Amino acid sequence: MIKVGIVEDSVSTREGLEAILSLAPEYRCVCTCASAEEALRELPAHQPDIVLMDINLPGMSGVKCVTSLKKLLPEVRVIMITVYRNPDQVFGALRAGACGYLLKRSSPEEVLNAIREAQEGGAPMTGEIARQVIAYFQSQSGFEDEVEKLTAREREVLEYLAKGYSNKEIAARLSVSVPAIRWHLTHIYQKLHVQSRTQAVSKFRPQS
Repeated sequence: MIKVGIVEDSVSTREGLEAILSLAPEYRCVCTCASAEEALRELPAHQPDIVLMDINLPGMSGVKCVTSLKKLLPEVRVIMITVYRNPDQVFGALRAGACGYLLKRSSPEEVLNAIREAQEGGAPMTGEIARQVIAYFQSQSGFEDEVEKLTAREREVLEYLAKGYSNKEIAARLSVSVPAIRWHLTHIYQKLHVQSRTQAVSKFRPQS
């Protein structure tokens, strides 16, 4: 028996998911919640194996709820169910600890299969979402190639730039002239295929 919790503020969607779970005897809905706050209060007592989580909840978001819920129930597997197809939403949820991501228009069969897959340790996603994941990593791979073209000094300049330092402050920290920093920035823009410091920073992720 797979115990499932539902966190969804829409009554119709919540009831629809409950109805889907009732279609197969090996699935049992143990708890339904209309908000993240309610989920954090109620779900731990029911110990669900899988939680179906809406991302756009009133109050605390579904993404933040996943982070908090994983602290209370480390073994729980969370599948996001939402109308959103934004890659930022997808990766925000996955980074928070979700194991899968389905669109709300998924068929009952897709929902049940996703729960089973998650229970078995998989990462269920609709084909559309999976294609976004692939596209994201492909784009990241291309960007890593661009970053590899930067010299060690150019990386230093870009790291300070990403931290909000001005050209003058960067020059002081690196013990070089301000014109030298401008020269480095020109080459950084060329290698990253951007037009400004804002675009460069938006593409760059400083190494921790």
